Amino acid sequence: MIKKILTVLLLFPLALHAQINTERVMTIARNALYFEDYVLSIQYFNQVINAKPYLFEPYFFRGLAKMNLEDFQGAEADCDEAIRRNPFVVGAYQIRGLARIRQNNFDGAIEDYQTALKYDPENLALWHNLSLCHIRKEDYEAAKADLGKLLTIAPRYTRAYLMRGEVCLKQNDTIQALRDFDHAIELDRYDADGWGARAIVHLQRGHYKEAENDLDQAIHLSVRNAGYYINRALARFHQNNLRGAMSDYDLALDIDPNNFLGHYNRGLLRAQVGDDNRAIEDFDFVLTIEPDNMMATFNRGLLRAQTGDYQGAISDYSKVIEEYPNFTTGYYYRAEARRKIGDRKGAEEDEVKLMKMQIDRRNAAASGKKDTADNAGKDGDSSKTRKKSDKNMENYRKIVIADDADQGPSYASDYRGRVQDRNVVIKLEPMFALTYYEKVSDVKRSVNFHRFIDELNRSKLFPKMLRITNMEAPLTEEQVRFHFALIDAHTSDIVSDGQNAVKRFMRGLDFYLVQDFDSSMEDFTKSILLDDAFFPAYFMRALVRCKQLEYQKAVNRSEEGAGAGIDESQKTEVTAIDYDIVRKDLDKVIELAPDFVYAYYNRGNVCSTLKDYRAALADYDKAIELNPNFAEAYFNRGLTNIFLGNNRQGISDLSKAGELGIVAAYNVIKRFMVQDE
Repeated sequence: MIKKILTVLLLFPLALHAQINTERVMTIARNALYFEDYVLSIQYFNQVINAKPYLFEPYFFRGLAKMNLEDFQGAEADCDEAIRRNPFVVGAYQIRGLARIRQNNFDGAIEDYQTALKYDPENLALWHNLSLCHIRKEDYEAAKADLGKLLTIAPRYTRAYLMRGEVCLKQNDTIQALRDFDHAIELDRYDADGWGARAIVHLQRGHYKEAENDLDQAIHLSVRNAGYYINRALARFHQNNLRGAMSDYDLALDIDPNNFLGHYNRGLLRAQVGDDNRAIEDFDFVLTIEPDNMMATFNRGLLRAQTGDYQGAISDYSKVIEEYPNFTTGYYYRAEARRKIGDRKGAEEDEVKLMKMQIDRRNAAASGKKDTADNAGKDGDSSKTRKKSDKNMENYRKIVIADDADQGPSYASDYRGRVQDRNVVIKLEPMFALTYYEKVSDVKRSVNFHRFIDELNRSKLFPKMLRITNMEAPLTEEQVRFHFALIDAHTSDIVSDGQNAVKRFMRGLDFYLVQDFDSSMEDFTKSILLDDAFFPAYFMRALVRCKQLEYQKAVNRSEEGAGAGIDESQKTEVTAIDYDIVRKDLDKVIELAPDFVYAYYNRGNVCSTLKDYRAALADYDKAIELNPNFAEAYFNRGLTNIFLGNNRQGISDLSKAGELGIVAAYNVIKRFMVQDE
């Protein structure tokens, strides 16, 4: 992942430069890049490049920032410049290779990885990506050769066995694929991908019980992977366990509400067990995704007829017949529906057409001519499934499976160092803070207000006006110097007046702004001890604790640990108890200032982090009750409703958030919009 590369490179010191100012700007730029403020980091790198255009580092890091912004052409150009200045930096070839992959220039990426491997022949990420490039080019022999070299270097690298097994599957060598998947599982029984990959082979070979057993293991190890539930549902379906299959589709759709296979196949199974109305709901959803899907249209028509909606059924049958005029089954069911509503003439027309088509088929069979009917030659197909791309209407009752191009483990496209996951992660709007600096928004211009904070500002005790915001702006170099000087000044004041809670709070705020979280926590705690009714200290202590926990989780997720410059001793498990401490501070804020709307909002975010969505909704409800124009609360309540499956209410809240200035809400709405009846 790109974060892994970034962690390694940012923690290596750059060469010392003559001008200290350039060095400081570079440090700020790298920090901004690490904390994902990519646009700002590019501006800093521009300054370094203007001052010292002969350095390779600012070009390289600017290319890395552009990769994260999906400016792949710009990233490639910056890596070109970095390589021109220093052709021995492996990371530059690696990032340029990724940029070329995202532009489908696999030959160029292969050239980059091969060059980088000359300088770092044991770099597993390079071999990994090189192999995947060959797979994408369908050069399977080259991929197998590269994977063989990778396994010589790292014989316990399970990803290589999984990839080689995938290549064998593409070459229809299921025996060798099974050997590789078996070996991957032997090496790492806790890798869900190994179990999931072997299950696909068992499904293809018709060994459904074995497939189900493997998928049980995969799901145990990775409970949030919708694909595993979809595949286990297929294995259970083939064993006539329809209830178990439907349960798996339910679970898959809880994880991935827009999954086509989940809705279509669950609709078929619901129809089989007589749950017609909910089956119609599933096919309605399928048709919002693919309005021209005639299989789903016909199945919905059958269900509408079952529930007495004959006009709706006729409408669906007619759409199918218009698309497939030789589909005899369609005429049969439409004639039946027309008779039910008293349309005798229309029914007779369909019956005559059906009779003529049957006579033509018999005559064609007798004369040895090819039958051109849409269902010709398919009546004897005993398979219980069909590929998604199969357009033969006679297979309308069959369970759908993914096409060959869409099957296979997710690692088949998992390039090491990728910028983003395939599915964009939708995040809650961040927590609010008390700070002096706020990013300027071109859209959202509301001012966050609370009377007590306003009183603090009127007191003129603080060096700048306190702002309530969740769009904190990073400090400039001048501001950093200013706040370090303030820390010294406040320290002198505290020595002379150690019992002043506000002064302790002010110094804690300065420590917070210069990213010294431990010192800020100490000062906020001391402020509370001096004045247990001063709620801003509880509020900021909760925020700082939450940021520390989020950072600790990021450290724990780091794939390379000590190899990335992070000491293994830094890893500390983050538990719900840690977040409960944060929540208690926010509880105290609400007790002391029940009209401080931002405490309810922040507590809602904490509850969401703990997946206590009902409690989160209650907090967002209260925040909106106190401030009916609280855009961030609408946005987060909308997402929380979507997490709970309440899409319609969620979209309504997101629409309000967009109206109030959160533009990202409209992108989320597009992903979750469901057509209302």
